[in-house]
Amino acid sequence: MKSYFQIAVAVICLFSCKPENKPVAASVSQAWQSQLDSLLPLLGHRNWVIIADKAFPLQSSPGMVYINTDATVPEVASYTIQQLNKGTHVSPILYLDKELSFVPGTEGYRDTLQGIFKGQSVQTLLHDSVFAKMDKTAGLFKVVVLKTNTTVAYSSVFINLDCKYWSAAKEQQLREVMKGK
Repeated sequence: MKSYFQIAVAVICLFSCKPENKPVAASVSQAWQSQLDSLLPLLGHRNWVIIADKAFPLQSSPGMVYINTDATVPEVASYTIQQLNKGTHVSPILYLDKELSFVPGTEGYRDTLQGIFKGQSVQTLLHDSVFAKMDKTAGLFKVVVLKTNTTVAYSSVFINLDCKYWSAAKEQQLREVMKGK
């Protein structure tokens, strides 16, 4: 009887143990491309996608979604821009850190990014200004961080998503019409 009791206690303990919560960061075992592909249709105007260098911090904000790519910034940027361009609902507004232009030895890296972004407007802002811009909306909207293995200072790419089918000019026209009514 005593051994049945010990077995029962062991079984209860074994099945009552709750597994530890999984971290917010997604694992590399599932391809990062498929993880991004599943998120892109859900993202919209005012969401952000950050293609981050290796030193980008894991933040505690609940709106941050991390995907570990184990790839370089140019590889991830190329795929991400292709996917965004294929979509019908959002278009990228691209930001790079102004400091990148002053980091020695980054000419080739910058040229590679310019090739990936050809035909698209790329704005450069001071690093803190990009974060301030992102932080304005990050409290309300999801930010997807594609963490890379790139170890170049100020090499992250910040993408603010905008509505592809409704421009600022159309919005202004709408507001003008509404004023008259």
